[in-house]
Amino acid sequence: MSDGRSHCTVLLEEAVAALAIIQDNVYVDATFGRGGHSKRILESIGRAGRLIALDRDMAAISAAREMKDSRFQALHASFGRLQAVLSAEGVSKVAGVLLDLGVSSPQLDDPSRGFSFQQDGPLDMRMDQGQQQNAAHWLNHASEQEIAEVIKNYGEERFARQIARSIVAIRRERPLSTTKEFAALVAGAVKTRERGQNPATRTFQAVRIFLNRELEELALVLEQAVDVLLPNGRLVVISFHSLEDRLVKRFMRDQAHPDPVPSRLPLKATELPQPALRTIGKPIHPSDAEVAANPRARSAVLRVAERVAT
Repeated sequence: MSDGRSHCTVLLEEAVAALAIIQDNVYVDATFGRGGHSKRILESIGRAGRLIALDRDMAAISAAREMKDSRFQALHASFGRLQAVLSAEGVSKVAGVLLDLGVSSPQLDDPSRGFSFQQDGPLDMRMDQGQQQNAAHWLNHASEQEIAEVIKNYGEERFARQIARSIVAIRRERPLSTTKEFAALVAGAVKTRERGQNPATRTFQAVRIFLNRELEELALVLEQAVDVLLPNGRLVVISFHSLEDRLVKRFMRDQAHPDPVPSRLPLKATELPQPALRTIGKPIHPSDAEVAANPRARSAVLRVAERVAT
């Protein structure tokens, strides 16, 4: 299984171990990518186990279909539709859900996908290429204010307004169409940058996250994962962006510690809000050796929670 580009699965052993797999149960790899986690899960689920993999990238689904295993099923779907997809497959409960967020190495390394400024290509950035609007269309039609807000809110970029102003100015002369052109425009608007980081990094991330509704999809799947997990089932999430990790951290914390009710209310202990999850261990980061072998792993954070038996 290869598309000619390498993919190094981040926190492979740690993520699969965090699932605490019990043989002959159903598990979900909600972000198949190129199957690193899925292959390792299949080694552990037993003969009667089942693994359902989701991905909204058809290139990933094409790669998944090369895996010939009767226990494995790959479905073209966004993980924000987790519950509906499982229901359609006759599955109501699973023993574990794994999410490996962000963009995969094959997506970054393929210039035609437009995710990276390292090589020139069309300004696309769609994870699901069946999606109508790509990055070029949005950048060439959105208002200056909307562009600035997206770059600021999703990229945490302090030069968001200057970048948006430059985009609107250049598109009066010609539409933006390529990644190199866009990266050069951003570099001209960003006056200072952290050492070792390309000036376009934050802006490319912001546009990608917004265009693919990544945070909205993440919020949806986290809620649904709680509903589909069996008691003691595990939710394992690998984040690469501070906004993603913040959302995951807060969600797990809130699900583990429901809001207290006023002490004066005449409620029995069994009537009080009960936690849906309990967090497991501390956040896990890649080792120095993994980061040295795969620099893209450096920002990864793995968090684990377990469904409380009620």
